[in-house]
Amino acid sequence: MSLTELQLEAASDQAEAIEQRLFELGAASVELGDAGDEPLFEPPPGSHPLWTAVRLTAIFADDLRAQIAAVALSAYPFAGTAIRVSTIADQDWIRAGLAGLTSIHSGGDLWIVPSWEAPPDVDGGVFVHLDPGLAFGTGSHPTTAMCLSALAGAPPRDQRVLDYGCGSGILAIAALKLGAAYALGVDIDHQAVLATQGNAARNDIDAARLDTALPDADPPETGFDLVLANILAGPLVALAPKLAQSARPGARILLAGLLDWQAGEVMAAYRDDFEIDIGAQRDGWVLLDGRRR
Repeated sequence: MSLTELQLEAASDQAEAIEQRLFELGAASVELGDAGDEPLFEPPPGSHPLWTAVRLTAIFADDLRAQIAAVALSAYPFAGTAIRVSTIADQDWIRAGLAGLTSIHSGGDLWIVPSWEAPPDVDGGVFVHLDPGLAFGTGSHPTTAMCLSALAGAPPRDQRVLDYGCGSGILAIAALKLGAAYALGVDIDHQAVLATQGNAARNDIDAARLDTALPDADPPETGFDLVLANILAGPLVALAPKLAQSARPGARILLAGLLDWQAGEVMAAYRDDFEIDIGAQRDGWVLLDGRRR
């Protein structure tokens, strides 16, 4: 079955009304995107800002509904640009979604391998089996990739690891596969905690070696040998006292999820407790690497 896509652009103060009208006209889904070059990297908690120019893309189950919607919207003064209607050919959507997702060599012996692929035939390979899911972290994003590379370059053998903002659990699981003795994954999202638990089971990680918790649980105990936090610059600054308290003297800390222009602010928040500097950079993203004083 083919689908029909309707696309138009409008100002941000018009987008909500157009979105509602598209649903009233029979759209199965409506996606809002950036119509210009205006990235929104880190909005304040609880806010949902839109771009100045918004591209709305609606999907209709049949062409007739889309054509009727195009005619109806063309009479509205808020329709800022020409309305484009096009047919989306039917395909195997599951296979299309998986296209391009393949094993990732993260450095050293470490590989991230999706379930539909056999592990690479390499000597001494350490394989983390992970599929795209509800929680962030498959190893392809520069922030996650830099953290994995740092772990692979200095495996945390026999160490206690705190993964704060664990998402899919990829960093905690990779650390355990590389020889860590224990890991605690903390995330604000209950779905991420469940994802971490499920991914750990799929990687044959003993439940006693990987605990999970929400931030409102008891604070993580002190004495971690390695602290990982791949989140955003704002939360990293706010969490500096808690992460410092969790790290034993001499512990390593890896901070990611920040852009190069945010590195100075984040390092300043940690310098009282850590010797810290930029450890890696990739595609405008930065990894901070430090040691607890």
